[in-house]
Amino acid sequence: MSSERLIYLPLGGAGEIGMNAYVYGYGPKDKERLVLVDLGVTFPDMDTTPGVDLIMPDITWLKQRADRLEGIFITHGHEDHIGAIAHMYGHLNVPVYARAFTANLARRKMEEAGHDPANVHTVQAWPEVTRLGPFTIGVAPMSHSIPESGGLVIDSPAGRVVHTGDFKLDANPLVGEPFDPGMWAQIAGDGVQALVCDSTNVFSQHPGRSESELPEEITKLFAEAKGLVAATTFASNVARVKTLAVAAEKAGRSVVLLGRAMRRMIEAAVETGVLTEFPKTISPEDAANVPRDNLMLITTGSQGERRAASAQLARGKYRGLELKEGDLFLFSSKTIPGNEKGVIRIINQFSEMGVDVVDDSSGLYHVSGHANRPDLEEVHRLLKPKMLIPMHGEHRHLRQHARLGEEKGIASAVVVNGMMMDLTGDVPKVTEWIETGRTYLDGTVKYGAMDGVVRDRIRMALNGHVLVTVILDEEDEPLGEPWCDVKGLPETGTSNAALVEVMEEDLNQFLMRAGAKTLRDDDKLEQELRRIARQSAFSEIGKKPEVTVVVSRMR
Repeated sequence: MSSERLIYLPLGGAGEIGMNAYVYGYGPKDKERLVLVDLGVTFPDMDTTPGVDLIMPDITWLKQRADRLEGIFITHGHEDHIGAIAHMYGHLNVPVYARAFTANLARRKMEEAGHDPANVHTVQAWPEVTRLGPFTIGVAPMSHSIPESGGLVIDSPAGRVVHTGDFKLDANPLVGEPFDPGMWAQIAGDGVQALVCDSTNVFSQHPGRSESELPEEITKLFAEAKGLVAATTFASNVARVKTLAVAAEKAGRSVVLLGRAMRRMIEAAVETGVLTEFPKTISPEDAANVPRDNLMLITTGSQGERRAASAQLARGKYRGLELKEGDLFLFSSKTIPGNEKGVIRIINQFSEMGVDVVDDSSGLYHVSGHANRPDLEEVHRLLKPKMLIPMHGEHRHLRQHARLGEEKGIASAVVVNGMMMDLTGDVPKVTEWIETGRTYLDGTVKYGAMDGVVRDRIRMALNGHVLVTVILDEEDEPLGEPWCDVKGLPETGTSNAALVEVMEEDLNQFLMRAGAKTLRDDDKLEQELRRIARQSAFSEIGKKPEVTVVVSRMR
């Protein structure tokens, strides 16, 4: 029996939607040569990660084995698959491979982070392959909501793995390649050991719809609109941006692209040749000279992001442009679960202005970029894998997808982050559990989710903060009274006196009674002052704030 094995280890993206990072390995146990597929981010929220800029996988396990890592393949250019590559590249230092459009985006990110963009290598579509250690890897075109998305065909001595990335079955995606069942049948002809497959839309019972169904309805909407028209979608959905721009052009409207990400994506698509015949655009400054009913704004911020162009327009002006009563704003996008609050806030702000808002609820102006259940079943039928490993989904998605496979007689497993699977035999087996977590980018610093920084920030947000300052003289006697500075607390409490004065009086009473031993011991003194400040605040306002004590001694 061979001592070599084929392993699969998700470090992100399995049991969640976002932050994708998947490791494949082949070789003797604990000596496998490794390949990383995708290295993405997920986004913070004010409830659980206030102040954090980005959330990335914890790649500690991989960093410790960086000498065994052969390279990184990126399936496509969405942030949840590519967003962490530049932030974490310094820990890995191996070649990065992607198709032209995705490679263009990756090089920009690498350059901004101070890494050599030449470390990103452009690969051609299947049947071209790249050899990395024991692996031969090809990128087979998949249709998705971003150009040049690719499923990976990963060959090893233990068999072929197909890692779909994100995909849909679209015979006419408008921009990018259509889904090619003939190509995938050919790929399946040599046998597929394991299918590692997108699970996002497993609960959607109807077949997925094509991007080509949208232009007619969007064109009609814009042609009938009065006043200024604006629309938002994912900047990476280049096909949708083109559909919006062409519809505007047909309605006699000049197009303005608003938002850095929007301009960057269109530039990358034009540079790499995936986008052709895009309507001419004008600058926000030139738009001031165009009648409002001849203007079309295409904006970033379809998920309610506070700093994006849509949110800024909803708050007033952006780049000198503003929406007014009678204008139209279209959400040509689906709201990702968790982003509803931000989107609804924008809709209400526009409503208060008298702007008419149209969303995706009718199904006329948006189609998903992910395969629905019938489409997943079609891929199972085409590829005939020996085993199915659902990925890219919350636990409920993975479980439902695995159940779908089992019903068709495919050995399936629910695999979440940190589960190392042996894919060598006839059924997937758990071989090890790896500790995984999250890495926060907070300003310019990265730290682990368990480091306590965000936990302390949340506690301060919930309870407020008090700074207590005490000065002791050379004899370890209080020099004057202690004083308090408070943040995030009401000025007065139940006694109707100033909260600061009540706290300072209670602290001073303690200092007057404290024994010499306590006054000489900084730790003991800080502990008691913190306890009294919290108790005093609780008596006054019903909250125990976070307390920082500064003890200064005259020497």
